[in-house]
Amino acid sequence: MPSIVDLQKLVENLDDDDRSLFHRIYRYYIEVGKLRLPESAKEKFGNYEAQQIVRVTNKITYESTLFNRLRSKRPVMTKTPEDLNKVIDESRGDVFCNPENTPEDVFGRIEGKFCITASNISKYDYMHAVIIFSEHTPFVYEEKKIYDILDVAFRWFERANEYDRRAIYPFFVWNCLWRAGASIIHGHAHALISKEPYGKYEFYDSVRKTYARNYRSEYFDDLYRIHAALGLGFTLDNSKVMVYLTPIKEKELIIIAENIAELAKSISYILKRYHEMGVRSFNAALFIPPLRTTDILIA
Repeated sequence: MPSIVDLQKLVENLDDDDRSLFHRIYRYYIEVGKLRLPESAKEKFGNYEAQQIVRVTNKITYESTLFNRLRSKRPVMTKTPEDLNKVIDESRGDVFCNPENTPEDVFGRIEGKFCITASNISKYDYMHAVIIFSEHTPFVYEEKKIYDILDVAFRWFERANEYDRRAIYPFFVWNCLWRAGASIIHGHAHALISKEPYGKYEFYDSVRKTYARNYRSEYFDDLYRIHAALGLGFTLDNSKVMVYLTPIKEKELIIIAENIAELAKSISYILKRYHEMGVRSFNAALFIPPLRTTDILIA
């Protein structure tokens, strides 16, 4: 399977149009980092005196990532699945196991088949709900449950907007376990809405408008085309999924969907693949257009 160190060859093998599009959006270099190892270190770690470094930069967004295959081999201390299951079981009975005892928004709760809202007692923003999953486990992979979580979030956005008509800019985030920033094990996500757009959505909106002016094309369509041509993009029904070329963290993906049904299917598929890879902690963020407008969803 090709890796990021094969990027130069992969780009050279693109057809002329795709290669031109790649160079419109990206630049990269491949260099060798050199060092001298004592013999004792070579015996322990192997001979890593020459390390191939790949840097990829998005010229449109200025996102940039450095890759070194050696770094993926570093030992990382993590809990085993058995340890984690024990911790999850021992945490049963927390405050989210009885959501009726949690604060509610002044305009009430939104309830779905598999989740219910509470008002966050320690708010990120002035309109902030916690979506509490019915099951204690933080691991939710079923498409119907993920759809219900998203549906409850979008219904909460509408209810919050009825309470405050200025609030039209929604945001959704799902932190799973501690490494993703979750303070409570019990499965939950967050829904926020504000009178001002959240930074990342505003950033993407600006990027798309500028790109459309300059190239008369949709930025995310071209971005997906590059990823697909490199073997880093695939579709699930109408959703587009990219193994992102300039990730902030390893295993980062971007999903482009038209609606929450498509999005739920893609998230379900991806979380199942993550689980097979041993990933248990993750962040998922959804960048949503203003209420009563029609546009893509970016996750």
